[in-house]
This record gives sequence, C-alpha cells and structure tokens, in this order.
Amino acid sequence: MLTPSGPPPRSTLGELHKRRVRLMLWVGAALLVVLGVGWGLFFILKGAWAIVAADAVMLGVGISIAVLAHRKRTRMAFFLLVGSMFVLIVAMSLLLDVPTAQVPRSTHHFMLVLAVASLLFLRNDHVLLRYAVTGACFVAFVVLASTNMGIDSAYALPDSMRMGGTWVNNTFSAIGVYSLMHIMIADLAEHSSLEVDLRKGLVRGEFFLVYQPQVTSQGQVTGAEALLRWRHPTLGLVPPDEFIPLAEQTGLILPLGSWVLGTACTQLVVWSGQAGMAELTLSVNVSVQQFRQPDFVQQVQSVMDRTGVRAQQLKLELTESSLAHDMEDIILKMEKLKALGVGFSLDDFGTGYSSLNYLKRLPLDQLKIDQSFVRDVLTDPNDAAIACMVIGLGKSLHFTVIAEGVETEGQRAFLVQNDCHRFQGYLFSKPVPSAQFSEYFLKHTAASHV
Repeated sequence: MLTPSGPPPRSTLGELHKRRVRLMLWVGAALLVVLGVGWGLFFILKGAWAIVAADAVMLGVGISIAVLAHRKRTRMAFFLLVGSMFVLIVAMSLLLDVPTAQVPRSTHHFMLVLAVASLLFLRNDHVLLRYAVTGACFVAFVVLASTNMGIDSAYALPDSMRMGGTWVNNTFSAIGVYSLMHIMIADLAEHSSLEVDLRKGLVRGEFFLVYQPQVTSQGQVTGAEALLRWRHPTLGLVPPDEFIPLAEQTGLILPLGSWVLGTACTQLVVWSGQAGMAELTLSVNVSVQQFRQPDFVQQVQSVMDRTGVRAQQLKLELTESSLAHDMEDIILKMEKLKALGVGFSLDDFGTGYSSLNYLKRLPLDQLKIDQSFVRDVLTDPNDAAIACMVIGLGKSLHFTVIAEGVETEGQRAFLVQNDCHRFQGYLFSKPVPSAQFSEYFLKHTAASHV
C-alpha cells in the first residue's frame, strides 16, 4: 500500500475499465438528453410535431441509459444505446437530413460515435459480436456519407434549417468521438503499464501460489488445486482474470506457467515429507500455449526430475477450450505424460464445444463440473440437468467427477444425492497459503478419523 501522503492506491484494470464504460454511457446519455431537449424545443417552435416525437424518443432513450448506468446495468444500457440510436440516426439521415449541393448531410457522423463506443464496450466480447456491431456502424456511415440517398417527403428539412444543424451535429459528434478516444487511450495506457509491471513482477517475485482443498463427501482431503496470485506493489492483489489473459496475449504465460509448475512440484515434495500427506495430489492449470510447446513433455519431465516429485501426485488441468486446436497433438502429449504417471483433469467441463468422440479418446482421470452450473444448481433446472449429465458421463467413462465452486450445504447435498462425492469450493475452504493448507489438512484428517 502507498503511504498516506502519496496518491491513493490505483484500482485494478477491470474496475477502471468498468468505470470508464459507465462514464462512456453517461456521456452518451448526456448527448442524447441535450440534443433531444434542444432540437425538441426548436421544432416545437416550428410546429414540426412529427420531428418533436423523434426528439422525445431521443430524450427518453438518454434518460433510460442514465438510469441503467446508475444501476450498473451497463450491458443493457449499451445495447439500448446502440440499437435505438442506429435506427434513429439512419431514419433521420434518410427522412430529415437529405443532402443537397449547398448543405451536406451531417447526422450520419454520430455513427462514428457508435462505432468507437462499440469497440470500447465490446473489447472483451466474442470477436464476431465486436466486429459485427462495429462494422455495421462503419458501413452505415460510409453509405450515408458517400451517397445522396434520402427519401423525398414532407419531413425533409430545408437547407436554411439544416445549415445550422450541420454545425451542431458535427460539434457534438466530434465531442463524442474525442471523449471516447480519451477513454480508449487511458485504457491502452493502463494495459501497457500492466504489461510492463507483469514482466517486472516475474523478476521481482511478486507472484505466489495458494491452494484450495479438494475433499470427499466424508470430509477427507484428497488433494488441492494450485492457483496463481499476483500481489502488485501498488494495485495490491490483481484478479487472475485480468493478468492471465494479458500474460497469454504477451507470451508471458510460458515463463509464468513454467514457474507455477516448478513451484507446485516443489510444494508437493515438501508435503510428501509431512505426516499423512504423502498421497496428496496437486492439480496445476496448464494453458493452451504451454501445451502447444513442442517440448512440453520434456519440460514436465525435467521439472519432475529436478524437484523429485512423484508423477502420481501431479495432475495437470486442461480447459475445454484448449481442446479446440491440435487435438491429435494434445492427445499424443497427454499419452506420453500419462505413461510417466501424470494425471489429467478436464476443467470447466460443459462450457465449451468439445466432441464426445474426442472426450472418450482423451486419457483423462477427472472431469470438473464448472462452477457456473454448480452456482444455480438448486434454482435452475437446466444447470441441474447439466450437472447430472456430467456426473453420469464421468461415471460411464470411468473418470472421477469433482464439482468446483461449491458454496452452500444445499449444493453439496444435491451433488451427493446425484452421485458426485468430490468437491472444491468456499463451503470447505477458500484458497490458502501452503502453511494454512497443511493446518487445514491435519485438522480435517483428525476429524475424519474421530
């Protein structure tokens, strides 16, 4: 933490981005309210009531976006903004703002504001959604800017009225683009700063592992999952869902993953020397980039030789999404490591698109029910059905099945009732440092023998 005399601690990138997104929505809402009120009053004086109705819609949308942003329902606010304004801008461009040789069209410039807003808001969404929304805005802008397309009707505004409107529209659209570009640049600067800090953090030893116990329905601790954490010198604890994607984008996941594997194996050896802990297994997450390394099998074997860990205690976790590429190569490497005694777990099962034909070929030992299904297993029939399906599938393929994210006794009871007897989650323990894990193991081992 910083000293009281210094600047306040920075928020994590995720929180900063969320604040900027809400700021973007407030800017959009403010523009809509100002334009809706301003043009509405103008056209009321002109007696153009049909146009006043359109301005009233603009005002209503602006107020709705402001309310949703205040309630932090940013996704709904964003799609309301983009959807309604796309339709309104196209309609106004074709019906009201028909270009002439004397006065060009200007309403379509707000399409650029929508496009930049879409890039900012959807930066972490699926690439197809991000570029479909942004592309639609850019295409509409190009078509409206490059043609004299318009509908000759009684609603078309005269050049004398449109001339002043051109200045207003261009000014406000420029303010919108400038505001959004400023937000994007701030995001990019933070991203670049965190990348530099990530590289320095590897050198300075700012990363550490915590361990979340894996227990049976009888309370026996059978193992743990090693989870990576980063204690930033000024940000504090940076959430893994912020720095892991960045590490993958920059290639730093390779040295980081190597460090995790080595540290986890060293910890396993330490535990093996403690009473009753010799048979514990430790699950280590492996990124798809690590697994794609041609010498990955040799890397794992080298770590095991260097640390002296027994291969039977090590379990490598793959995510279902990592199976989407080079399946044959992945199976070959898994079989080689399996021959050495290393176990495999498929993490987040049910969230991806892996083929059941491939699943039966993978030399797996364990399936994990994703916490997104466990969370609502008591209230959502679909999640309950998926959880039961995974349990049944695992049993039929002779895999052990473990449910992650178990937080309530009700969830645990449901899983036991449906023949799942291994769990991981806050109901049992949060991820803890190695010393606390040892204490937890000894305490629950003693309790299970009472």
